[in-house]
Amino acid sequence: MSQPAPVVNVDELEVMDGFAHENLEGWIPELASDEDLRVALEKAFDYRGDITLTLKNGQRVDAYIFNRISGKSLADSYVQYFAANAPDKRKVSYADIALIEFTGKDRAAGKHWEAWMKKYAEKKAAGEKNIALMPEALD
Repeated sequence: MSQPAPVVNVDELEVMDGFAHENLEGWIPELASDEDLRVALEKAFDYRGDITLTLKNGQRVDAYIFNRISGKSLADSYVQYFAANAPDKRKVSYADIALIEFTGKDRAAGKHWEAWMKKYAEKKAAGEKNIALMPEALD
């Protein structure tokens, strides 16, 4: 015969702290080395806003990076992105990128877990029932 599952009070569960997001909005990293480019593209992948890539051929692309493959060299590494003016997925080699600009609004900035938990605690302390925290509009 199986034992009934223990009753858990969710209000007493340990809550893991969130982590601070680096403020990259408006940043234009210096790409002096291959490693600088790789680091900047990793940050662009984690960024929750659009970036602008300037390619070595002079083309500028407003993009949202959703994937990256890091190979042994810049030529066999690439990022996949959605361009603001095209419905399909695109990709570009790291070797073709001359400049990265974090031009779009960082949609994750200021939206910390702690702020959500504070709102929940305030509603609970006020005696509200069936509390649901909804995400804020993205503008």
